[in-house]
Amino acid sequence: MRDSRKSAQWLWRWRNNPLRRHDDVVEAWILLAVWLVALVGGIVAGVVTAHAADAAFARQRAERTAVQAVVTGGAPSDTPRAGAVSDQVRVKVRWTAPDGTARTGIALVDAGHPTGSKVVVWQDAQGTLAAAPPTGAEASVEAGLLGTAAAVAFAGTALAGAALTRWRMDKRRMDRWDREWELVGPRWGGHMTG
Repeated sequence: MRDSRKSAQWLWRWRNNPLRRHDDVVEAWILLAVWLVALVGGIVAGVVTAHAADAAFARQRAERTAVQAVVTGGAPSDTPRAGAVSDQVRVKVRWTAPDGTARTGIALVDAGHPTGSKVVVWQDAQGTLAAAPPTGAEASVEAGLLGTAAAVAFAGTALAGAALTRWRMDKRRMDRWDREWELVGPRWGGHMTG
């Protein structure tokens, strides 16, 4: 019994009621449409984003290759700084590109490699140094997080639009009520002071 009263209260905008205004019906349909758009659009945005991110990560794994490089110059200090987030340092390295040419560049490697030691770096198809591609598990987690963020952002935008629409409708109703009260109020026996 109690649940049926709650659902009746929740659906009051659709019931036949002499106090129901046209704006109430319009607001109810807008809210229903926005919730559907937020739900369906959020799911679609999340799935599309997750698939696109997963495809981009797979493309990175396919295009990037690990190659041995030789450290040709150390960082100013080849030990990590105190408070550093990572134990990697930037050093100058030399490696062979896919076309057979020798290349040099700055790479991020584990600390402690002296000049002349061999390290593994990643390169793209053109032989340019690149970051290591994410593993399959890392890519799945990151794609899932990106998809979730896209879904939440889409749904949040839709719900914010609905809140703005409701605020504008409430403001319009209050302005109309003020105008009607200015007409009716003075007729109430002079109780109004202006």
